[in-house]
Amino acid sequence: FFFLMIRRPPRSTQSRSSAASDVYKRQVDDLIDVIEGNRKYIPCLYVLNKIDAITIEELDILDRIPHYVPISAKDEWNLDDLLDKMWEYLDLLRIYTKPKGQIPDYNAPIILPAKRNTVEDFCLRIHKSLAQSFKQAIVWGTSVKHNPQKVGKDHKLQDEDVVQ
Repeated sequence: FFFLMIRRPPRSTQSRSSAASDVYKRQVDDLIDVIEGNRKYIPCLYVLNKIDAITIEELDILDRIPHYVPISAKDEWNLDDLLDKMWEYLDLLRIYTKPKGQIPDYNAPIILPAKRNTVEDFCLRIHKSLAQSFKQAIVWGTSVKHNPQKVGKDHKLQDEDVVQ
């Protein structure tokens, strides 16, 4: 699962000592929640909008926040970085198909979770019968030593590989 939280940049009116005590209180609360097992934490990405309205110094301060991406929706700044971070946090792979004798289809990739990235998982994502009748695949990309290379069911694919 992926949770996208959109917040405004924090106001600088908070004093350092109260900010430090808030961090300490949050850490203690998190520890208690883990011990009791009553909460489940999921990855979060903070998208800070309206960076066109702040100074470089304020942006440097915001740079200390973990798991954040500064954007400007109005001016369309840094949207590519937001997209890259979302792919990274979701931990997904894009695997492209290539019909025999044709060029690869880069418009509609097969999406696989990074933990289930074998050729067999790829075949099952397309159709169950494909995995049952599978003999070998030809792969182009970073997961193989030679482009193209014949591989078996247990070969682990990497992001943006092409499979025939």
